[in-house]
Amino acid sequence: MNIDWQDKHHSELTTRELYNLLALRNAVFVVEQQCVYQDVDGKDLQAGNRHLLGIADGQLVAYARLLSPEDKTSPVKIGRVIVFDRVRGARLGSRLMEKAISRCQLHWPGHDLFLSAQAHLENFYGQHGFVAVGESYLEDGIPHVDMLKNAP
Repeated sequence: MNIDWQDKHHSELTTRELYNLLALRNAVFVVEQQCVYQDVDGKDLQAGNRHLLGIADGQLVAYARLLSPEDKTSPVKIGRVIVFDRVRGARLGSRLMEKAISRCQLHWPGHDLFLSAQAHLENFYGQHGFVAVGESYLEDGIPHVDMLKNAP
């Protein structure tokens, strides 16, 4: 599958791109996972944060949000990692994570990477160098685990 990867600051997103990424997040995290929570949390438009979009045939099929570090020692946070349900199974999730990691290292070199993983995806993120830190916990009714990848 040929993917056009786009790494954008919120000011670079078109209205359609913003709508599509919010619609995909809603479809997966709220509807598919039957989890009622406030996805639009104010972080999408904060200075420094980035949006990684994977587009195939004009459709958003993969997405991750990259949150800039809060200070010189804080990690970059990767979140809202999504692959559209119709293209799952094509290893697009791994390609998305590889791209997210490389973009984080480009924009914020020397910073560790952090994510709050749904617990059933711990092994998947482990394949990308993330290690669980702490115990599993419930977030919006779904078991999660915090994971960290040390800066290279």
